[in-house]
Amino acid sequence: QEQLVESGGGNVQAGNSLRLSCAASVRPFSHYVMAWLRQAPGKEREFVASVSGSGDITRYADSVKGRFTISRDTAKTTAYLQMNDLNSEDTAVYYCAALWRSSTRQIVSTAGGWRYWGQGTQVTVSS
Repeated sequence: QEQLVESGGGNVQAGNSLRLSCAASVRPFSHYVMAWLRQAPGKEREFVASVSGSGDITRYADSVKGRFTISRDTAKTTAYLQMNDLNSEDTAVYYCAALWRSSTRQIVSTAGGWRYWGQGTQVTVSS
């Protein structure tokens, strides 16, 4: 059964870092674009970052470029989101998502259309 399980959320002070992990049971893992999306209170869910199945193509929302890095480990079938220099606007529930693509070099960078979702992990940044 396909499943995405996030971990690594928590409470941090502004300027600090967190790394989120997403353990995925989707197969074959290399044909799934992996993404992170987030939803802040009272706001719509928004795209944060995605990585192609090949691992070398990435996309980021403008609001996180230069601060967040998405990556994936094929052997561990896990995706990561390294978040640096966090600020209060990054406070949200972060979701891992996956979408199958016929090519490992395809990328998707939308807020919707993802096939599988994790349960979400809360990230709270205090100033």
